[in-house]
Amino acid sequence: MPQTLSEIRDLLASAGLRPQKKLGQNFLIDGNLMTKIVKAAGIEPHDTVLEIGAGTGSLTEMLLERAGHVVAVELDRGLAELLADRLAGCDNLTLLHEDVLQTKSRIAPVVLDALRHAAGGRPALLVANLPYHIASPILIDLLLCDVPFRCFCFSVQREVADRIAAQPSTKDYGPITILLQLCGTVHRITHLPPQAFWPVPKVESTALRIDIDHSRFPDKTLLQQFSDLLRLAFSHRRKTLHYNLRRHYEPADFGPACTATGIDPGTRAEALSPEQWYELFRQLAGVL
Repeated sequence: MPQTLSEIRDLLASAGLRPQKKLGQNFLIDGNLMTKIVKAAGIEPHDTVLEIGAGTGSLTEMLLERAGHVVAVELDRGLAELLADRLAGCDNLTLLHEDVLQTKSRIAPVVLDALRHAAGGRPALLVANLPYHIASPILIDLLLCDVPFRCFCFSVQREVADRIAAQPSTKDYGPITILLQLCGTVHRITHLPPQAFWPVPKVESTALRIDIDHSRFPDKTLLQQFSDLLRLAFSHRRKTLHYNLRRHYEPADFGPACTATGIDPGTRAEALSPEQWYELFRQLAGVL
């Protein structure tokens, strides 16, 4: 059963701990919403699940009941020690006291090594209440890493969820939109109000499931190149494709690629759909 607010408070008090705002610690205390997220993930008994920000272990315990193995990552030393004591008898748990991001653009190697070992070559799942301040780089970096994932199922700040599900030519539309929509199918699971967390955040949250599709980018090197292209194209949102990409492509290469895909080089990056971006990249891939 998910932990109640009083149980979380008691656990923290017994260890001399309190929520740390600088680490984005807002614990999900609504058991019904937590159960909905876990069910939406579709966890099978052989699955390996990555949880980022294990906290007091409420979600961790639910995952351990369903998955073959859980790799739980917790940055807070006090919480990691609390979890190590509480879950010491769980043979299907790898608990890592680590920062999941070694750098802003790279998942920590120790996390990836643990996933590879536990998954044995099978695709893993991400199921987590993601820390708000690092949610976007985590999702992008997991997509780009060399460990395959079957799905991402997570709660996140509503503004991030809106960016992931955005439509072209809107203010929320950007590189993370295009990457995740091309590499997966995005589903909204449920809305999470601030009162579902403790301490109560000042923002709304949304739970999403993204079913990952590796068919477009079976080679992660190409996916990284595509990500780099998007980063360049959106570097100045008010500028045109030609302006943002002119230093990286010769006119003799960029012009024909646009012509072949029916794209006006004078348009802005946000005007192109994910499928148009994919087709443009296919034309440019030979000159990257």
